[in-house]
Amino acid sequence: MKMLKFHLQSLSTVMLYILCSIFLVLLVVKTEMEAPETFSFLLKLPMKPQSSLDNPRDLENVQEFQWEADVEKSIEVKPLDVQPLTPAATRHPLQVDYPSNYQFRLNEPNKCLKRTPFLVLLVITEPKDVATRHAIRQTWGNENSIPGFSILRLFLTGVHPIFGSLLQNILEEESVLYRDIIQQDFLDTYNNLTLKTLMGMEWISKFCPNATYVMKADSDIFLNVKYLVFQLLQPHLPPKKDYITGYIYRNTKPIRNKAYKWYVPKEVYPNNSYPPYPGGPGYVLSGDLAKKIYQVAQTIKVINMEDSFTGICLHELGVNVTDSPWGLFNVFKIKYETCRFSKLVVVHHYGPEELLKIWPDFQGQNKTCGS
Repeated sequence: MKMLKFHLQSLSTVMLYILCSIFLVLLVVKTEMEAPETFSFLLKLPMKPQSSLDNPRDLENVQEFQWEADVEKSIEVKPLDVQPLTPAATRHPLQVDYPSNYQFRLNEPNKCLKRTPFLVLLVITEPKDVATRHAIRQTWGNENSIPGFSILRLFLTGVHPIFGSLLQNILEEESVLYRDIIQQDFLDTYNNLTLKTLMGMEWISKFCPNATYVMKADSDIFLNVKYLVFQLLQPHLPPKKDYITGYIYRNTKPIRNKAYKWYVPKEVYPNNSYPPYPGGPGYVLSGDLAKKIYQVAQTIKVINMEDSFTGICLHELGVNVTDSPWGLFNVFKIKYETCRFSKLVVVHHYGPEELLKIWPDFQGQNKTCGS
């Protein structure tokens, strides 16, 4: 009996070991499938390697973003020499497939039939970001946050490259519940971020051409809509035209190193520098300019860096970027402080959990900060 008990215990141990091994293998496979890039470790880095040479860095982030400084050392300030980008006969693998006959899988074409939004929030998300969208709806994406102003919130997404069919049912149920998701049938990948933004500009052009202002926003930001509306856009003044502002990058060069996920080969963008452009985490533009960006994008080669491509479109249109008051748009993370955040527009790197945590306190900033 003792020998039998011993063998049974040994067998149980072996089975447990095998099950644990299988679980770990499946976990690794799942992780690799969800992040199939060759340099997957880069997914943990901040999204923007480019830097503005005429703006100081946030000292709180010197160590965290030290790799950016290494990239900047190779950047030389040269006179801007941007040649027109014409669509090539053959397409490089990193060149964005555009224009193309992308179809809306989810759409809200009637949102602006009975109203003219003062501000449309176009929020970039992935199909799987259910919790993130829910947090944004409860915080800065609340359409009723400013009484008397028509604010419209829309989430922009594509099709998940691996779990598209599985996530689609969930996405469609969420769409029926909230009526705020726009989706086209391109693959939702990092190199297709430009397609998401252009989808938003297309939606404005076709379904909401009378929108006064449009805010393109990443989903991992803190956004102070009230300060944006009253202090920056100043609704008591006539609406601005050909207007775009945010954290403005100038004199930046394409990254030619394949080790970075922001790699842009010469075959995709041959010029040595980008025109000035607003940083991707969040920028605001006039509704008329959204339509113009969409239109000019049909005539030039589209590159895989979304915010840089916005600058290229502005250059083609002959439209200058507008510098915002310094410090309103932050592409790096800043530690939350109630009164400090009450006078900012954008702060990057705030996920859903942290956003929900700070929001109740931020809602009371009018009394706390005396504004």
